[in-house]
Amino acid sequence: MIKLTYVKKAIITAACITLCIVLPMAFHSIPNAGSIYCPMHIPVLLCGLICGWPFGLLCGLAGPFLSSVFTGMPPVAILPIMMIELATYGIVTGMMMKVVHTQKVYGDLYIGLVIALMTGRIVAGLMRALIFASGEYSIAIWVTTYFITAWPALIIQLAFIPMIVFALEKAQLIPMRYPQSYNERV
Repeated sequence: MIKLTYVKKAIITAACITLCIVLPMAFHSIPNAGSIYCPMHIPVLLCGLICGWPFGLLCGLAGPFLSSVFTGMPPVAILPIMMIELATYGIVTGMMMKVVHTQKVYGDLYIGLVIALMTGRIVAGLMRALIFASGEYSIAIWVTTYFITAWPALIIQLAFIPMIVFALEKAQLIPMRYPQSYNERV
């Protein structure tokens, strides 16, 4: 059985941070694609799930910051809130993989993802309401921004992230969560 060493986790984190820069560039050729598809969220969620919360936190902070520096996306005006939201995703997914053990890989991944996605959206909404847009932010704006506009992102994240993690396990690029036989794991 392979084990993710600190160096392997650092390499995966660096790759995820790189994806935080590259994926948005591909999506932003489509108008408003950043807020619809949330391409930067995918590598941060993957990093937290695979490498744990400290690396997920680093990816959630460094990914949007470096993307803003190198590409101007996200704009500086929304950079702090994106860093908070993505850092929350990285922390929560990593923590969920430590505490959730359903004995089913997909069960663990979906529980961790749903909790992280809700927590990140709640934290970002609270930060906007209390700090970044105090008095101008409402529940209607929060629901519209984080759920109605971003529903394609939620579907993509919930559909593809567990499949990516499972494929990486099956290819033995990351350790199996439950090293029983293949048929028993799903």
